[in-house]
Amino acid sequence: MIAITQTPFDYNAMKIEPDKKHIHQDSKDCCSADMPVLISHKKEHSHAAHDGHDHGDNDDHDHDHSHDHGSGSDAGLLKSRWMLWVSLAILFGFLFATFILKIEVDRNAEIVLMLTAYVLAGNKTIATAFRRVMRGDFFNEFTLMTIATIGAFYIGEFSEGVAVMIFYEIGELFQDLAVSRSKRSIKALLDIRPEQVTVIRDGKDIQVAPGSVAVGETIVVKAGEKVALDGTLKSLNGTFNTAALTGESVPDQKSQNEAVLAGMINTEKSVEVEVTALFKDSKLSRILEMVQEATGRKAPTQLLISRLAKIYTPIVFLLALLIILLPYFFVSNYVFDQWLYRGMVFLVIACPCALTISIPLGYFGGIGLASRNGILVKGANFLDVITKIDTLVSDKTGTLTKGVFKVQKVETILNINDFLTKTASLESYSTHPVAKAVVAHASGLRLIKPTDVQEISGHGLKGKIGEDLMLAGNLKLLDKFQVAYPSELASIAETIVAVAINNAYAGYITIADEIKEDALEAVLELKKLGIETIMLSGDKEAVVSHIAGQLQIGRSYGNLLPEDKVRIVEQLKAEGRHIAFAGDGVNDAPVIALAVVGIAMGALGSDVAIETADIVIQNDQPVKIASAIKVGKITKSIVYQNISAAMGVKVLVMILGAGGIATLWEAVFADVGVALLAILNAFRIQGKKI
Repeated sequence: MIAITQTPFDYNAMKIEPDKKHIHQDSKDCCSADMPVLISHKKEHSHAAHDGHDHGDNDDHDHDHSHDHGSGSDAGLLKSRWMLWVSLAILFGFLFATFILKIEVDRNAEIVLMLTAYVLAGNKTIATAFRRVMRGDFFNEFTLMTIATIGAFYIGEFSEGVAVMIFYEIGELFQDLAVSRSKRSIKALLDIRPEQVTVIRDGKDIQVAPGSVAVGETIVVKAGEKVALDGTLKSLNGTFNTAALTGESVPDQKSQNEAVLAGMINTEKSVEVEVTALFKDSKLSRILEMVQEATGRKAPTQLLISRLAKIYTPIVFLLALLIILLPYFFVSNYVFDQWLYRGMVFLVIACPCALTISIPLGYFGGIGLASRNGILVKGANFLDVITKIDTLVSDKTGTLTKGVFKVQKVETILNINDFLTKTASLESYSTHPVAKAVVAHASGLRLIKPTDVQEISGHGLKGKIGEDLMLAGNLKLLDKFQVAYPSELASIAETIVAVAINNAYAGYITIADEIKEDALEAVLELKKLGIETIMLSGDKEAVVSHIAGQLQIGRSYGNLLPEDKVRIVEQLKAEGRHIAFAGDGVNDAPVIALAVVGIAMGALGSDVAIETADIVIQNDQPVKIASAIKVGKITKSIVYQNISAAMGVKVLVMILGAGGIATLWEAVFADVGVALLAILNAFRIQGKKI
């Protein structure tokens, strides 16, 4: 029964254009009488249909409204419907005069008043229905409403015919307002780049548009201002609020030459930033484009409705016709006008407005909720799919751990400061992350410039510090130079830097990648959701097993090459598991492609992640993976609530109408009411906390 819809909702009509200057109205408005259409300059202009959510692929865009659909206010939408309000005033005035004041209105005057109100309210719907019929498209919702209301006029129920058209249009207005507010909410959330930027040219500060700033130029960001372009910090330090990008309000301390991204807010003193990417190429611009494109990817629920839509409207018309004509053969006192009225009630309640707006609006709300929590979902389809995940396969480094090596322990037979000074001095020659960790640990010591340094691939370093010959690296390095060392060093789980001075063992330093603060919470949250976490890593087995134990992960695999990860994921899929893969999105592209859902962590620093992943966690918090799944479940629940409620009410009133119990008044109020409730229910998503 979820086939109750007429044609699929056009997500393209809800696109979010990253550049505010490019927001414009298409020359022929579509998708609901005042559906705001924000069109991407990257795609062909997409058009919906018209007032009644008639969104077939071949729409002729009959409704040529002149409303402002850019970032227009609700007041603008309401004012643009002045003919509807005049029609409503005529109807209410007539009903007040006849039923309250008991004034007997002349029949001809009643016909003129009601025809005037009818044309004012429904002129575009009637015109659209006529044009559709002329091109052979008889079975659509405009024709449905036109036939139902003309039928009411035929049997003399003028005020009811007008009421049906008026409240149908009011229902469309509710939908337009809902979509307009959703779009403005998402746009305000995402399009956070300033329209002006201060750039230093010829020694002067000049205010220009961000799009005119070239790579290599220096911009000035004052306290409280938003950063307009990606760049590196030229000032010694700065503090930035990254909430708009990551969902986290914790201040981010930046040092000279560190990356600063568009959308960050400078919270303290003025700073200078050297631009590294054009305005259109910034990380934020790409994120905006990604969210815009997400609205065009439909969930399976919508796709199913789209496929079934083509047969629904003809069936509705056929059933209404049977309700009108079939009783002629079985009812002894058959009255045509009576059964025609019942058929009209059936047609009115069959209008699929509640579903055609509430379903996509629900998914759109889910994408917005995720965005506000630092989670970018690349399409409504992924909100559906992620709810079916039963296994999370996660990379270790950078996903569950920080990917930043840190000294854990220093053991030496020498003076510890002398030992660290000599070891760090030699390691300062290398750019390896392990070497950098040793140098960082000795930051308070005065290092000595090494000489005769030789880097031995896969082993470590050899060189002289003063008169001492130094070796620093893994145990294979000491084996290579036949330096004896304690046997227990081989059983240490962490990465080890073994040190020899003048061919004699001097001590070792253990290095470990730090586990993220919320990694354990993430694993436990996923367990609550019935999802098993499996960890994969190229690190040595002892290290991987140790971290898996700390995080209460039951299955982990170490010493893996990229092709080994692919093999393991294929095995898991063969077991019938629905897999999400979480990684940095750079080295794990083959695995991301295999997974049902690919999740990239901390992707603001990774161009590849934004391109390859289905869901992007904008900060480095693995607990957000569980949050993304919760958003999917919330969205799916509300969408199914809307489907069930709309279908339940419609089927009930259809039965009552066919039985002569429900009138056109009840049918139209039930239709508008269920549409309004579905819209309000969809809006609940945006207020949810996860």
